[in-house]
Amino acid sequence: MNDGVNLIVVKSKAFAVRIVKLYRHLRHTKGEFVMSKQLLRSGTSIGANIHEAVRGQSKPDFNAKMYIALKEASETEYWLELLRDTEYLTKTEAESILPDCIEIIKILVKITKTTTSNINS
Repeated sequence: MNDGVNLIVVKSKAFAVRIVKLYRHLRHTKGEFVMSKQLLRSGTSIGANIHEAVRGQSKPDFNAKMYIALKEASETEYWLELLRDTEYLTKTEAESILPDCIEIIKILVKITKTTTSNINS
């Protein structure tokens, strides 16, 4: 595994842990059930797809799973912004987790672009 892949494995798992804790907070403290469930699903799916990609059968399989992780990360960003904009999350709470999501997106974009380029060359 290269350094970029190692980095995204670690970051996505740490992010999933934060998402689970945020989900519990939203459910128990704010009484929010619908958006928090969507956030939990997409936010934990990022790491699950990355974990599966690392054990992919081929480069195209690896890239497909990483691309799914990227789509889930983009969806997670949407739910975090929506929770902030509807004031279920304070600006401070959102600013503590949104940059991590954006960083994961940037890493996944780089991985998928590099892998696609390697597959096509």
